[in-house]
Amino acid sequence: MRARGTDGCHDGGRDGGRPGLSGSGVRVCAVLLAAGALAVAGPGAALAADGGTGGGTGGGTGGVQLASGDCTFPSKPIAGTPWALRRVLLPELRDQSTGKGVKVAVIDTGVDVANPQLATAVSVPDGLDLLDPHGNGTKDDYGHGTKVAGIIAARPLAGTGFVGLAPDAQIVTIRQNDGRGNGNVGGLITALAQAVAKGAKVVNISQDTASGQDPTALHDAVNSALAADVVIVAAAGNDGASGEAKATYPASYPGVLAVAASDRNNERAPFSQPGNFVGVAAPGVDIVSTVPAGGHCLDQGTSFAAPYVAGVAALIRAKHPTWTAKEVVAQIEQTAQRTDRGHNDFVGWGVVDPVAALTRDTNGPIEAPTPDAGLTVRDDGVTPMALPLGESPSERRTRYATYVVGAGTLLAALIAGTATVLRDRRRDAISINSSNRSNGRTVGQQARLGWENGELEHG
Repeated sequence: MRARGTDGCHDGGRDGGRPGLSGSGVRVCAVLLAAGALAVAGPGAALAADGGTGGGTGGGTGGVQLASGDCTFPSKPIAGTPWALRRVLLPELRDQSTGKGVKVAVIDTGVDVANPQLATAVSVPDGLDLLDPHGNGTKDDYGHGTKVAGIIAARPLAGTGFVGLAPDAQIVTIRQNDGRGNGNVGGLITALAQAVAKGAKVVNISQDTASGQDPTALHDAVNSALAADVVIVAAAGNDGASGEAKATYPASYPGVLAVAASDRNNERAPFSQPGNFVGVAAPGVDIVSTVPAGGHCLDQGTSFAAPYVAGVAALIRAKHPTWTAKEVVAQIEQTAQRTDRGHNDFVGWGVVDPVAALTRDTNGPIEAPTPDAGLTVRDDGVTPMALPLGESPSERRTRYATYVVGAGTLLAALIAGTATVLRDRRRDAISINSSNRSNGRTVGQQARLGWENGELEHG
């Protein structure tokens, strides 16, 4: 059975590292996809790595052309801090954990320790090469595994803002695949067993089987690793352009933390495979990481979102060594930045929040994530409460009643005021007539008297 890396197809172009779909990258991608479509049943069949969905370089010269895009190595360092790290308060994160003492297995195309940011990050004695009996997993002529390892545990280096999320974790490199698709499901099964034997507490798998094949032997190997209390992080896959939900493996196996790719807006990257198996999302667009022999390149895909989460898992395991793998996964899901109040097929429980995962832990571990308040949970999943766009019937009745009471009060006040005015006018008229009568004269008589006395004159 063939499988592929989960970083899709790309041609990075020479436009500053932005993704493209032209030139040699498309030709390489087409060849790889054609190879990946040749599904062969059985654990001895091959696993092939796709190219990345985006590429770019730091400006290297004279290097070996990578099949995964217009990215050569060695490459020049990228000086700035990548956006995926700018979204994290790194000092606060470092105060909580650096991943010290935790081994993270990278089952991939190898990890090149010639990159100075990885020279001390890789536990060379634990390395394994399933393609070369004389190797130790530190050969990477494709660059995929070196990028994955850098996102997890690259050491700080002067001249660049890029660093791994768990800069004190140790990488166990198990080379089981390459850019020519020489890996196979049997090798992935062996790699999982070796990762457990080497003491890895977190395993990153940035590849999936072709055509959604679900080999029983692979499922058994995953279950064995989970039973050994290992956190397994797997890329969700890059066939999500249609938005159609479908399963990928090993990401879809229960207990595996499946990672989708998100963009700068915390939305699903267009290529990221949706499905109800997605646990969380992580930055997977224009991702900076290490390349063989030194320097950095840009790439994108769920292949590079998964190690972002694997790094967070390493930080939690270092801070809480007694927490189980299940509790570590639940913590990552519970503290993710949510776009919904609960789970959805596109970004799972939300986009991973490294600082929240390390700081919102005062109440101890949890077994499973829960929806935010305002949701009802039914047997068929999480259903949002109705959110009316206008007023409810009860609110409308209350409003009408208020209008009636207000109008009645105003009318009563108007009637009472009118009655008072009329009453006062009648009283004034009676008072004037009574005063005139008390003098025994009519109004005409009084007027004549006034003229006679000179008190009045013609006007």
